Amino acid sequence: MSKKFKVLVLAGLVGLALASLDLEGRAGAQTAEGAQSSIAKRIGIVKAVSGSTLTLSQGTGPDVSVTVQPTARMLRLAPGEKDLKNATPIQVQDIQAGDTVRVRGSAAQDGTSFSALEVIVITKAAVAAVSDQIKQDWQKRGVGGRVESVDAGAGNVNLAMPSLAGKKTLVVHTTPSTVVYRYAADSPKPEDAKKSSLQEIQPGDQLRARGNRNADGTEIAAEEIFAGTFPQFAATVKSVDASGGTVTVQDLASKKTIEVKVTSDSQVRKIPTEMAQMFAMRLKGSMPAGMPGGGGQRSSSTPPATGQAGPPTAGSGGNGAMGAGGRPNGPPDLQRVLSRLPSSSLADLNLQKGDAVIILATEGTPSTPHTAITLLSGVEPILQAAPSAGQAMMLTPWNLGGGAPGGGDASQ
Repeated sequence: MSKKFKVLVLAGLVGLALASLDLEGRAGAQTAEGAQSSIAKRIGIVKAVSGSTLTLSQGTGPDVSVTVQPTARMLRLAPGEKDLKNATPIQVQDIQAGDTVRVRGSAAQDGTSFSALEVIVITKAAVAAVSDQIKQDWQKRGVGGRVESVDAGAGNVNLAMPSLAGKKTLVVHTTPSTVVYRYAADSPKPEDAKKSSLQEIQPGDQLRARGNRNADGTEIAAEEIFAGTFPQFAATVKSVDASGGTVTVQDLASKKTIEVKVTSDSQVRKIPTEMAQMFAMRLKGSMPAGMPGGGGQRSSSTPPATGQAGPPTAGSGGNGAMGAGGRPNGPPDLQRVLSRLPSSSLADLNLQKGDAVIILATEGTPSTPHTAITLLSGVEPILQAAPSAGQAMMLTPWNLGGGAPGGGDASQ
């Protein structure tokens, strides 16, 4: 877990206790300092402890040197506690590197030093335990899909979750208490996401929500939402710079040339030829009659249309061909196939000019290229067999454990 995300977890842990702290601590701090304007607060991760001094990392910006005053109130808050009355008094020597703290006091003008009159601590182990609970909750109560429409006035988002078995829709209901984050244009990581609003969500965005669903799974009351733009390209390779970590491709739909950066965080995989052929056969067999490549008909070689990344294909957990995890004789589950393939590198793929790839990437900015979230090679048989099955084949930024808190497949 990143330092910044630990700080987000801390905010959830403290909850109402921070609100009461603002009321309790304000009066005490005013008395000690003599002026409300001098009161400041910081939340961060302890990097080091030396005597009564804490080195605090806030995730962004320089570290802060926190001097704990002899009269400072110091408390340890247990996971889930909402009231400081149940906190445990501690000493500076009880604080360890990796603990998350919230300090109140006075800050120097340069922001690099701080005099603490109050310190609230949540241990590293407690943060890890709560983080695991959040991850499990996302896996249990999380849904993901592509935004079809947004009704900001009503607070609703309509999601499409297409598959070879037919499009599935879901309505995401929000309230003023729903927390909305938007992924950064250059990162699929939740810790890089920024606070956002329903008004910023657009059709075509990928969205994942956590909350309680209704009985038939067609609606969800969202407590938390992550949304962003993640384009996907079915393309052919034009050039590769393995040492520089870039690949230049031609998008088969738009015919545009696109440069994509491949980093150590990118999921790079190659589908073995036999596996791709078996997957293609199942795609053809599961497609409705009359569709190109469906009903046993011979398919054209036209690639699937490009667009925003779609949701993972829902699988029932049964054993299909290739151990794909899809329903017997039903649509194969590409997400589960990919999760079982070994990771590779751009150099190991040995891509040649003209090779077909499928790339899920970040949105990018005018000054930065797309960054690959997932890059798949060996996909020629799939693209040839199912040119109209692009929606069902599309990837999501979280299908391999990234892109939204909790990782894993979006439960549908």
